[in-house]
Amino acid sequence: MKLSEVKQHLATAESVNFQLANGTFVPEHFHVTEVGLITRHFIDCGGVERIEKIINFQLWDANDFEHRLKPQKLLNIIALSENRLGIGDLEVEVEYQSDTIGKYGLGFDGTNFQLLPKKTACLAQDACGVPAQKPKVRMSDLQASQSACCTPGGGCC
Repeated sequence: MKLSEVKQHLATAESVNFQLANGTFVPEHFHVTEVGLITRHFIDCGGVERIEKIINFQLWDANDFEHRLKPQKLLNIIALSENRLGIGDLEVEVEYQSDTIGKYGLGFDGTNFQLLPKKTACLAQDACGVPAQKPKVRMSDLQASQSACCTPGGGCC
């Protein structure tokens, strides 16, 4: 989700709730400890130089039970970040503590922001030699193509 979409949802929201994929919610007394611009400058496994920029929200459960972030307050934090950091309308990633610092994509279900699991991926699949799909092989074809030295269950010489 891009920052403009987050702001659009906050403009009409009654509250700010973040829900994890397992259905649990980030405690309602969370703090947004950071709104930032993260730049990654790297080389992928195919040797291509890449630069990625994202906006990062860091959520923190502070055990401050008197605190409740209101939509307008988060909009003010975002506006300050846009002013000071010069961030544009980029994708938003959310950091939230799980076993370690988890990174999540962001969605919206009409009421709540959804913390969407992120996965790693190869950015240079055309250059790294890993097939896009695992080849399907019948076991009978494997047994017929084995040399006399290597047999299923018999090991190799």
